[in-house]
Amino acid sequence: MNARALQVSTIVGTILQVAMVTLGHWSLPLQQLFPVIGVTISLVAGVIYGRMARDGRGSSAKAGALAGGIGAFLGVVVSVLLGDAAPVVLAIGTISSAVTGAIGGAAAGGLPQAGRALG
Repeated sequence: MNARALQVSTIVGTILQVAMVTLGHWSLPLQQLFPVIGVTISLVAGVIYGRMARDGRGSSAKAGALAGGIGAFLGVVVSVLLGDAAPVVLAIGTISSAVTGAIGGAAAGGLPQAGRALG
């Protein structure tokens, strides 16, 4: 696992998750999109890890799950503290985001490096 790639992808995912729930605190239409936007952010965090680390699919999936799950967990904590989400969302949101982070990591970790020929 690439520590730097994990750090960057987790920080980016966390910033985006916290920004989403903070802005959503004042916007009901945005709140209604939290599940879709939240898992998409986690997917992106996984892709960031996979593209940066080049660890291969398996390792990138594990790290993508961490990056996506950690960012989502912290975003949901903020949302719960703001009174916009029920505590049960901590489990549901974290698990679903970890899964999409893993998908993003696996997908990006298996891509060839830019500038290299396939095969």
